[in-house]
Amino acid sequence: MRTNKIDPPQGDDWIKIDLHIHTLDDPKDAVDYSAHQLLERARSLGFRVLAITLHDAVFDRPEVFADAAAMGILLISAAEVRLCGADVIILNVIGEEIAELKNFDDLRRLRSRRGNSVFTIAPHPFYVFGSSIGSRLFAEIDCFDAIEFCHFHKGLFNPNRRAKRVASRFGKSLIATSDAHRLHAFGRHYTSIPTPPELTVESVLTSLRVGPLMLTSPPCSLADLVNAIYFVLLAHPFRRRRKRRLTRG
Repeated sequence: MRTNKIDPPQGDDWIKIDLHIHTLDDPKDAVDYSAHQLLERARSLGFRVLAITLHDAVFDRPEVFADAAAMGILLISAAEVRLCGADVIILNVIGEEIAELKNFDDLRRLRSRRGNSVFTIAPHPFYVFGSSIGSRLFAEIDCFDAIEFCHFHKGLFNPNRRAKRVASRFGKSLIATSDAHRLHAFGRHYTSIPTPPELTVESVLTSLRVGPLMLTSPPCSLADLVNAIYFVLLAHPFRRRRKRRLTRG
């Protein structure tokens, strides 16, 4: 497998995919746009495959899957699960499977049982904020099919460099995503795969494993960087606290 980081592909030979996105359905994060708003933006930008990765929950609204299909978008069931303090993205799972995961050995058992029909990604592995797996990735590397190329980088600040080295060392796919928590953040950071003969979950997962892949992830502008820091450190924690109060009330 070989992964390249290049400019966005042109023509119909490649399709754009984003496999790490949050919506207001998220039980833990405070997000202000709906799944349908995401679909409309995805259609306008030419995306063909999405995964809504709620925290510790599988997005399972049938009407949204049906609307996505009508738009020509394949929506893959997925979740961003926290295991032993570290986030893990799991594609093509159901809620019952997610509920059984308590640690990485449980994840190993799920992968052994499901084989290539499930796909796992280590999100933002070497970033200090959030719940990144960090150096523990080396001990748990067999639990992952791919490593995320995080959207949040500029100049010398780019923990993705280490992620790229680890992906190369262990033969894992490197996948760019938006990790969007705000609608305008979706669309600039994504992975492209060759257009398959038939757009199915199986064909997408196969492409992710064997490549080739094209990554589109431009550096943040200074305004993006300041805005992201404000959102991560101030605005988002405030929204999460407010959401918890409203939920309890």
